[in-house]
Amino acid sequence: MVFTGKYEVEHQDNYEEFLEAIGLLGSKTDHKVVIDVVQDGNNFTWTQTIPNIPNWSWSNKFTVGQECELVTMKGDKFKASVTMEGGKISVPFPQYLFTAEMTDDKLVMHCITPGEKGVTFKRVCKRLG
Repeated sequence: MVFTGKYEVEHQDNYEEFLEAIGLLGSKTDHKVVIDVVQDGNNFTWTQTIPNIPNWSWSNKFTVGQECELVTMKGDKFKASVTMEGGKISVPFPQYLFTAEMTDDKLVMHCITPGEKGVTFKRVCKRLG
């Protein structure tokens, strides 16, 4: 499956601005994030971990085309329908729209906060191994 793999952040844009927009301004931003994606057809398990920080990871299991219970970076639970169009996953989180797609064997994610002063956070991750 195209998304399956383990990824490490290669570079990111507007991360601090994004954290501020969603109320996580004091969060540490200079850490390595590892993303592990398991795709089985339309079923996904998406886990983000910060190595060397005990108990810091969050994971979502979802099925494209179905409403699922998901968790935010803050640990808040919510329900949303996950969609995929043209190879791009889209998840409407409560405070932002998350999209992810594969581009040249890199996992490219965007988080976009709403409104006139919305923030677009972009994270590009390279595949490990």
